[in-house]
Amino acid sequence: MLLRAIGIVGGLAGAGTMAQFPEYSQQYVQRLGGAVDALAEVVADFDRSAEAEGKTRQAALDAMTGNSDSFVIRRGEDMTRTIARSERLSADLIAVRDASAFLRLTQAPRFMDPEIAREALQDFEPAVPLTLEGVGFATSGFFIGWGVLVGLWAALRWPFRRKGALGPAPGP
Repeated sequence: MLLRAIGIVGGLAGAGTMAQFPEYSQQYVQRLGGAVDALAEVVADFDRSAEAEGKTRQAALDAMTGNSDSFVIRRGEDMTRTIARSERLSADLIAVRDASAFLRLTQAPRFMDPEIAREALQDFEPAVPLTLEGVGFATSGFFIGWGVLVGLWAALRWPFRRKGALGPAPGP
């Protein structure tokens, strides 16, 4: 009876937690789109400046990092990181923008940008989506939570089992 209650509590906790993924992923994708747009604007501005000087993006970055002024070197390194982040986040957005929540789950590493994740979590309000995806995530979360708590309970009880619990007691 206690094991069943523990399983139900674990299942409900898992269901409530997993049901949040569709909503969180939607909010993350919205923030990701905003970040991609902002970074694209910065990169485009840099590219226009390089072009005005008759340079390619890479030539402009090389000129900055090969400069003797530490500020210019630092800005070149900053732009290199900004361009790389813009490209990475753009690829992430393409992969997850039109995907269902189930497919987004398979793309979980694309939801790992620390800045975007932190901002999405700050504004996140738990909700149980009443969609097929929400029900699917809640159901899988129930079984995962149930299994984890029942497994932990069994592991905790293991050292205290009776010796005769593994089979019939030996005869006289």
